[in-house]
Amino acid sequence: MVLRPVDAGFSFIELLVTLVVIAILAALALPSYQSAVYKGNRADATTALLRIQLAEEQWRANHTTYGTLATLGMGTSSERGKYTLAVTANTATGYVATATAVAEQVNDTGCTTLTLTVSGTGESRTPAACW
Repeated sequence: MVLRPVDAGFSFIELLVTLVVIAILAALALPSYQSAVYKGNRADATTALLRIQLAEEQWRANHTTYGTLATLGMGTSSERGKYTLAVTANTATGYVATATAVAEQVNDTGCTTLTLTVSGTGESRTPAACW
């Protein structure tokens, strides 16, 4: 049997069906991938907040109040730049450290602002699901 050019390859319809299947798989996988990336980037915020907590406790051991980011010698951006950091409500008994998402990380629904609150009665981390 002699193969003619039409019998030797794929038809246009077969190629289109293959492309449609690939597009559907990609459309299903992309949201899961993005969610995993956002969750991984949250480690940038949690690490920064825990570093602030450690620095605050070291500062408080030698002073009568907790410090600001400036007095602690820390910047206002997380290590990978995914979050902006702030420390507020500094008193002798506690402080509030906040990491706010920037750039593409703002699409991390429900976890754009992570907060560490330390008071005389303990600490709280909100939102809990994001830690």
